[in-house]
Amino acid sequence: MQMEARSARARIMHAVLFELIGLAMVVPLSAFGFGIEAGDTAVVVISLSLVATGWNYLYNLLFDQLMARWYGSIRKSVWQRVLHAILFELGLLLVTLPFVAWYLDIGIMEALIIDVAMALFYLAYAFVFNWAWDMVTLPRTSREHG
Repeated sequence: MQMEARSARARIMHAVLFELIGLAMVVPLSAFGFGIEAGDTAVVVISLSLVATGWNYLYNLLFDQLMARWYGSIRKSVWQRVLHAILFELGLLLVTLPFVAWYLDIGIMEALIIDVAMALFYLAYAFVFNWAWDMVTLPRTSREHG
């Protein structure tokens, strides 16, 4: 079976749209939910977004390559989408936790709570966004299986 290819332009558009829509939702929710000043929340979320944008591009490229190698297709089942989203967020969490603690001048446990809350939000958001992205960008016969 031949792998469906995505262009660099499509991957960049995917990553940028994902982050812009996510930012529009998470900045006000985080400021309200954690009682942190909106400006500080915005700096943290935008910084994390920049890291996440690069991670998004690299992670999805690698994940698609593995899917193509192991399954001959980049189409994902529901369970593969769940695994995809969880692994993305775990990788991002490992990179961002020290920054959150440092910038907000809080302990690692407090930063972990904030980072995990954001990760849980983005976990659900990534699942929905990526599914919708595939529905819009992949040909009908290539969308997904199972």
